[in-house]
Amino acid sequence: MSAASCLLSEDQFLCSICLDVFTDPVSTPCGHNFCKNCINEHWNSNDQYLCPLCNKVFYTRPELLVNTFISEIVSQFRQEQQVAKPEVPCDVCTGTKLKALKSCLVCLTSYCETHLEPHLTKSGLKRHQLMDPVENLEDRMCMKHDKPLELFCKTDQTCVCMLCSVLDHKTHDVVPLKEEYEGKKAELGKTEAEIQEMIQKRRLKIQEIKHSVDLSKEAADREKAEGVQVFTALKESVERSLNELIETIEEKQRTTEKQTEDFIKKLEQEISELKTRSSEVEKLSHSEDHLHLLQNFLSLKAAPPTKDWTEVSVRPSYERTVVKAVAQLEETLSKQTNKLIEAELKRVQQYAVNVTLDPDTAHPELILSADGKQVNDSDVKKNLPDNPERFSDCGCVLGKQSLSSGRFYFEVQVKEKTKWDLGVARESINRKGQIIARPQYGSWNICVRNGNEYKGCNNPPLRLSLKSQPQKVGVFVDYEEGLVSFYDVDAAALMYSFTGCSFNEKLYPYFSPCNNDGGKNSAPLIICPVNQTV
Repeated sequence: MSAASCLLSEDQFLCSICLDVFTDPVSTPCGHNFCKNCINEHWNSNDQYLCPLCNKVFYTRPELLVNTFISEIVSQFRQEQQVAKPEVPCDVCTGTKLKALKSCLVCLTSYCETHLEPHLTKSGLKRHQLMDPVENLEDRMCMKHDKPLELFCKTDQTCVCMLCSVLDHKTHDVVPLKEEYEGKKAELGKTEAEIQEMIQKRRLKIQEIKHSVDLSKEAADREKAEGVQVFTALKESVERSLNELIETIEEKQRTTEKQTEDFIKKLEQEISELKTRSSEVEKLSHSEDHLHLLQNFLSLKAAPPTKDWTEVSVRPSYERTVVKAVAQLEETLSKQTNKLIEAELKRVQQYAVNVTLDPDTAHPELILSADGKQVNDSDVKKNLPDNPERFSDCGCVLGKQSLSSGRFYFEVQVKEKTKWDLGVARESINRKGQIIARPQYGSWNICVRNGNEYKGCNNPPLRLSLKSQPQKVGVFVDYEEGLVSFYDVDAAALMYSFTGCSFNEKLYPYFSPCNNDGGKNSAPLIICPVNQTV
């Protein structure tokens, strides 16, 4: 094989429609290549003329011409992929040996057309067994009896000669080589078909994975765009809040400075008046005119017209301004977060699964509805078979549907209940003893007690602070991501998430309505249809 063709693989010559090596490859105006028959059939079965790879729409059916360049490369590739049969030389020719036409298993010799003639014309040689030319004819002879290996022993799974069949293998199941050859050839044909089917499945899986990557890229681009939009809005909000904060503080500072100037001006004015009075008092006190002093004493003795400055101070407060600005920013962030969670809830609802309860797993005290959508506790233990799947100590039940890859979502009404547990559990969860609601014991749940005490059943349990009491809870699982999230569906709010989980077996929806509590907790858990118009 040439150096150039060594660099090429079969995958480079596959039609994306039939997933096989091109046959009559043609190019579309957008530059993609397909088998001529494949693209024509594709367009015949669709209303639009669009490229299966890039989805470019052609408003008139394009004229398809064979891509001679690719056609030649594919042809060369096919030829180089074929294993050439070795050329066996004639054993009789002297000098330049001609190509052998047949090999004789009796003579152990390969003959060209000329030297083969006696075997075709002489009666003694006509009985010899001829076959297509092969090398190493001695390998086709029995080493023990020096006879051709004409038979196959099914008992020992080996080739034998006629003497072997009546001596060493006389009690064995021996058949002619041709008979076993046909059987084995049929098996090889079946094996080849299975291999080709496996190859086809893997090619389809490659296409599926590539398509998943494309979808993932589209999702990543959407997420980035949303992220940029949200964080740009937050950045603008922060900058706006910061500018408003600075402006408020500076305005307060200007007001303080103006107030200070007014205070100082009044104080200086009073000081001036007091100095004048002080001078008059001093002058009067040195007067020796009895009449003059007595006549002016009362006016100078009166209290000066000054205000009481004892309680007057300048105390600007900037702390509350900052706190108020931060509170407003938190409110804005909360609104943006709520919008994101609402959009996230809409996305996860696309993975809704029609979950039904599995009666074979239900604790004997539980009552399941006929449609498998509701469960509540009766406080009365029924006599049911103690099959391996059934929970015997804890009042819980699993869903019939399981998840071992991908994502799923379901919603459960918890209205009017004072106690419940909800989430997912692995297949190997303990079913014959007490359940410890922790991930390490095989469950990822949230629970409520006393009507309003919500907890994420992690290690350790986490008390959840919720703005409202959920009436309907959504449960979302991303198996590969290791994520289990719980949503208040009506409020479009995230309640709690388990992150970084490591799943290695099937997961099942998990429900526990908890005990009836004398009728206080008699309301059922109800699996609801998912409304994707939140």
